[in-house]
Amino acid sequence: MFTGIVTDVGRVASISDAGKLRRIRIESVYDPATIALGASIACGGPCLTVVDVGSRGNGCWFDVDAAFETLERTNVPSWQVGTRVNLERALKIGDELGGHIVTGHVDGVATIIAREAITAGDNPWGPTARFEIQAPKELAPFIAEKGSITLDGTSLTVNAVKGDVFSVLIIPHTLSVTTWGERQVGDTLNIEVDTMARYAARLVEARAGG
Repeated sequence: MFTGIVTDVGRVASISDAGKLRRIRIESVYDPATIALGASIACGGPCLTVVDVGSRGNGCWFDVDAAFETLERTNVPSWQVGTRVNLERALKIGDELGGHIVTGHVDGVATIIAREAITAGDNPWGPTARFEIQAPKELAPFIAEKGSITLDGTSLTVNAVKGDVFSVLIIPHTLSVTTWGERQVGDTLNIEVDTMARYAARLVEARAGG
């Protein structure tokens, strides 16, 4: 389980393929002594399992394997050496739940269709940006105004929805400490809908079916 609160932005250091499995090495500021083999780390949204880890300068590198399902349903195939990735360690019992419940099980890939810079007068903390995002049509029913959404591993609030297009507002802090500051029109995003919305829809479907 995760919360969608990004704790580091890692960098893809190497990629290797073996059949339908892709091994990815990511460099991070995390302390390698705190990462156990088999640990789960949300990497740009998908929950991936650490299969190797080592020290690197003041941080670490860790290897994760992306299997067929991840490669089919996320934007991981577009990652290259140098790609920056939002990272979050798994939630511990007792940790502050600053975002919302996130599983790291990506539902699909959305696309940025507009980015608007918002000028906040003499705001000393930097720019704010509004993004319009097109979701896969099958996921649109799960996205609601003022509801929660996870995009590239970040927990965000939906501002408005029209059909399969919705908008989110990214504050200066998030733009500076995640990959959102780099995002432009045409970029793809890993999308995970709110778990509660998914279960509510399933309950309605089950009741309708008798």
